[in-house]
Amino acid sequence: MKSIILRSPGGLHNLIAIDQDAPAAPAAGQISVRIHASSLNYHDYSVVSTDGWPVDGRIPMSDGAGVVEAVGSGVTEFVPGDHVVSCFFPGWLNGKPTSGNFSTVPGDGIDGYAREMVTCDVTSFTHAPKGHSHAEAATLTTAGLTAWRALVVEGNVKAGDTVLVMGTGGVSIFALQFAKFMGATVIITSSSDEKLARARTMGADHTINYKTHKDWGVQVRNLTGGLGVDHVIEVGGPGTLPQSIEAVRVGGNIMLIGVLTGYAGDVPTAALMIKQVCLQGLIVGNRQQQIDMVRAIDATGFHPVIDRTFGLSEIADAFRYQASGAHFGKICLEF
Repeated sequence: MKSIILRSPGGLHNLIAIDQDAPAAPAAGQISVRIHASSLNYHDYSVVSTDGWPVDGRIPMSDGAGVVEAVGSGVTEFVPGDHVVSCFFPGWLNGKPTSGNFSTVPGDGIDGYAREMVTCDVTSFTHAPKGHSHAEAATLTTAGLTAWRALVVEGNVKAGDTVLVMGTGGVSIFALQFAKFMGATVIITSSSDEKLARARTMGADHTINYKTHKDWGVQVRNLTGGLGVDHVIEVGGPGTLPQSIEAVRVGGNIMLIGVLTGYAGDVPTAALMIKQVCLQGLIVGNRQQQIDMVRAIDATGFHPVIDRTFGLSEIADAFRYQASGAHFGKICLEF
């Protein structure tokens, strides 16, 4: 089977295509899945671009979608022919978070889905939404579930709430879609007027170019009659958090799900305290939350937004395109 491995010490030039033996037949409690698609996330990019990556031969990519080819004894949840999508934390089945690292995450702590075939525990996958392509399904593992958990599980978003979404990458566009079908008002930011115009066609109620309005937190408050938003999907980290605190209402929620501006920085803690804001960091979600999300997608019929697809052997070019920031929504691999 065709696979991509990351040679140490890392970097896009060390993504190598190889031929490997197909995995063994599934044992009890396992399934074999023919992988047809994956999708790119910032987490995947941070793995493959790391200078000094310590694990030679790691198969990257945390997202995988495909078709069940065989099941082991005792497996009743899936049958051959089922369309499935992988789980970011294969061992986190339900309840509160159980891991504070990436040691069990495919494409990081264990081998991922940049390969044509995998045999693994049955809990490593859930059913994919009905009528979705493999590429569409592959976008759900990381970006889709992150947005779902931030808004629906932790944020308890409801009709009439206001949501601030930062940027137009994978998680942000999912957040726009989820917020709209929950009946919320959405404000979205970007440095591209073209992307903002596209976001408006998808239902965004207000748009802000953060290059034009560097005080975009104030702009958000103006758009909400001075109150601020109920929920912020914070993908920037320390470089954007002060503006997010400015933009959120008293007693509102800021979901910290990305650190695109760096891993450390000054935080206006006094403003955070005075506004009595709930600032919560989160990483994706558990298997049951993914099952619930897929059920909701089946009920609403919405489809993820895919900007562009690449072949498996074009993985380095796909990451270069991701790094350019030109995409709107998700970038996928199909094979």
